[in-house]
Amino acid sequence: MGMHANGLLRACMVAWLAVAAGGAAAEPFRLIVTHLEPPLVPNSVMDLAVELGYFDREGVEVELVRVQQTPSAISALQAGEGEMANIGVDALLQLVAQGGSDLRAVTSPNKALPFLIASKSSIASPADLQGRSFGVGRVGSLDHSLSMKVLGAQGVDTSKLEILALGQPPVRAQALAAGQVDATTMSIGVWLSIPDKSALSVLVDQDAYFAAAPVVNKVNVVREGVLAARGDEVRAVLRALVKISRDFAANPDGWADAMVPFSAGADRATLGALAATFGASWSVNGGMSAEELSATQEWLYQTPDFAGLRAVELGEWVDFGPIDAVLAELGTDASGDPAGR
Repeated sequence: MGMHANGLLRACMVAWLAVAAGGAAAEPFRLIVTHLEPPLVPNSVMDLAVELGYFDREGVEVELVRVQQTPSAISALQAGEGEMANIGVDALLQLVAQGGSDLRAVTSPNKALPFLIASKSSIASPADLQGRSFGVGRVGSLDHSLSMKVLGAQGVDTSKLEILALGQPPVRAQALAAGQVDATTMSIGVWLSIPDKSALSVLVDQDAYFAAAPVVNKVNVVREGVLAARGDEVRAVLRALVKISRDFAANPDGWADAMVPFSAGADRATLGALAATFGASWSVNGGMSAEELSATQEWLYQTPDFAGLRAVELGEWVDFGPIDAVLAELGTDASGDPAGR
């Protein structure tokens, strides 16, 4: 084979390797979520960042992988079926406490469930709940534990409440509307869906609820290996989520308009009303307040599911580095979502 032929072969090999390398770099960044359609909460920013091109504009191709519930998301992530997953903080902490984990929380697109406490309108204040009936999903459920914390902070002796296990929020809402229970916890979405609220009122709104129980419900985690190998893409994903959260915080109607195609069960007026309640809920700084994450960890260790588990340090499950790099570039937003470390 002549020198020209050898040179041509080498050139072809170099071109092939470049294409192969480019193809590897272009592999989608897979984000595992635990909802099958965009939810009617700020967590929908992950779906809408795909639909509205926020990820594309940051130069990262994001593919959503949909599973049901946190255990499936963790299994998929550990099996290499995704690079990032949105999971419950309680499950993450249990993994770490039971033997270590290489998963690290890097952001929280929606820190808290949008809970509120609704009651019969004859109950003017939380103090008036003393001795009344309170509906929960089940004894020991998240809504039960959090609501007792919230009411305790309001000075209510929760040991004197009559706790009724009623099941899912829509069922509890129906029981409240029918006068079968004096008060219960539900999401803002369920509250807005009650057809006739004339005999009902919001006893503790969602901002006051989170202020009394600043428990971060879900975080986005990545494996340490992904941080090392695809750190630029991780930061691009976080940058897109911060930007879309800030845009919706500044223009709630933008969220309502974007959700119309995905919300067959809610009309535009309901979506607009929902958007108006999310004012302080957008993770405009990434949702990674060290104080709130520490408070979440402390609270979880007081629940029965953590009895006997070893105490863990914040650094064992949180990595502030990626979001801090994003905020160093974009600046912090003083309108909400504390970014304290």
